[in-house]
Amino acid sequence: MFYSMNKGKLIVFSAPSGSGKTTIVRHLLGIKELNLEFSISATSREKRGEEIHSKDYYFLSAKEFKTKIKNDEFLEWEEVYRDNFYGTLKTEVERIWALGKHVIFDIDVSGGLRIKRKFPDETLAVFVKPPSIDELKIRLKKRKTESADKINMRIAKASAELATAPLFDVIIENDNLEKALKEAESVVSEFINS
Repeated sequence: MFYSMNKGKLIVFSAPSGSGKTTIVRHLLGIKELNLEFSISATSREKRGEEIHSKDYYFLSAKEFKTKIKNDEFLEWEEVYRDNFYGTLKTEVERIWALGKHVIFDIDVSGGLRIKRKFPDETLAVFVKPPSIDELKIRLKKRKTESADKINMRIAKASAELATAPLFDVIIENDNLEKALKEAESVVSEFINS
């Protein structure tokens, strides 16, 4: 059933943490003409703070997540840490396509590339690049949401993620947010209308 549906387009935004991809995705969701709907990821991690099931994430137990993997219910998934899974349910993409909308993802680099490999023609894969690793560190510290250890872990991961940038269709350097937003609008609009 999944592959025979009347498909919309898939727009993937990936980036190292702190690059500004979530800000860009939220901006694009606010542009009615683009006809985008956000893909809600599934996770086996615990809810944080005010997070709401089926709005922020689909919260599943590790056991439920593994069962869905076994039943091939994911478009892509990853075990980030032991029993800490993230993924995109096929039913989520079907839900959005059934609304007659295009799917936009705010997703990690490896998940984004997996979607691009599965649907090369329907997917626009956009990599949001920070101006530098130093700037990334400053942005992560400004958030004041994570410990120094966690920030250092994200910075180490960012170097590996930056190396994958050439595998994406488009690289948007976010050194000026207004410019990055305009560039994102332009490439997404062009892709949807092609």
